[in-house]
Amino acid sequence: MSEAVIVATARSPIGRAGKGSLKDMRPDDLAVQMVRAALDKVPALDPADIDDLVLGCGQPAGESGFNMGRIVAVLAGLDGVPGTTVNRYCASSLQSTRMALHAIKAGEGDVFLSVGVETVSRYGKGNADGLPDTQNTLFDEAQTRTEKFTAGGQTWADPRTFGALPDAYITMGQTAENVAQLKGVTRADQDAFGVRSQNRAEQAITDGFWARDITSVTLPDGTVVSKDDGPRAGVTLEAVSALKPVFRSDGTVTAGNCCPLNDGAAALVVMSDVKARQLGLTPLARIVSTGVSGLSPEIMGLGPVEASRQALQRAGLGIGDIDLVEINEAFAAQVIPSARELGIDEDRLNVNGGAIAVGHPFGMTGARITSTLINSLQWHDKQFGLETMCVGGGQGMAMVLERLS
Repeated sequence: MSEAVIVATARSPIGRAGKGSLKDMRPDDLAVQMVRAALDKVPALDPADIDDLVLGCGQPAGESGFNMGRIVAVLAGLDGVPGTTVNRYCASSLQSTRMALHAIKAGEGDVFLSVGVETVSRYGKGNADGLPDTQNTLFDEAQTRTEKFTAGGQTWADPRTFGALPDAYITMGQTAENVAQLKGVTRADQDAFGVRSQNRAEQAITDGFWARDITSVTLPDGTVVSKDDGPRAGVTLEAVSALKPVFRSDGTVTAGNCCPLNDGAAALVVMSDVKARQLGLTPLARIVSTGVSGLSPEIMGLGPVEASRQALQRAGLGIGDIDLVEINEAFAAQVIPSARELGIDEDRLNVNGGAIAVGHPFGMTGARITSTLINSLQWHDKQFGLETMCVGGGQGMAMVLERLS
């Protein structure tokens, strides 16, 4: 059975939604630049040998609609390459990589493009924004329910205890507050983690790491963007601690301890190890295993726990065998308890900062973290990495990688 390997990556800078550097870029145009950049790194590959382009997008409507995966293939000059669009919210482009893995393992192809994109700045452009008129009324009761926890607010009570469905449409910030309350994650814990993310990202910029990870984007007016908008220099705990809660007046989640809204795209070239050898390529990494899990949507932030355990078990590895871990920093409130339950040492976790600093364009994030993890394994001369994230709607996803070059 063939192994699935990653031979090239490209990820754009990440812009702040609505006011950042990529706000004027259509999602398909942005994704095309990353596809071309990734393919440019594999000149030995004949585009005619690409079996499929699988694109992840968290809100595939409006300018991201009409099966954007196929649109991107055509725009990139890959008329003979089929394309599809998949949606697993924050893990959409990790799902696209998983689909490439499965196809290669099944012997149903040798070369795949795994792409991810999200341009929150462009929501509402075109024919629809994907949000109105989507919600099933069976969840109406869940959205107005107030009985979230058992007495004392310390133990999670499944919403079905109250004869109602869990709220599948709950906002992500509310889930973070739920997890913080359930797991006893304090405001101080979250603020310290937010500062850690910013400070580590700042140091990684100084060291040259993020320049290694980022592929420049050319805007419609010819301007070249080569840096993430998000990282801030000199962030202090005093400043972050002064921020007001965003989602609940008595809550703990603030703009300083969660990710912002963002724009960005990334692409990976995934192929069988057999094809890589035929082309004389040295792969960057091997996809060892993946995992996906489900849990109550109202505590979706704990999704990485079970998904990571699945991926590790399938890889035949324990958490102690993993050299570096990237947990998507949607909220410090969910990263902290997930890392605790998995037993991840802080010195192996998000060592260059994470989404709190650099950003989280939903559909891009899976592929972006893959690029970052591979680069980080090379940068620190390590072998095994774990990528994982929580996913809207009550899911988690994970992937184990082995660095090969």
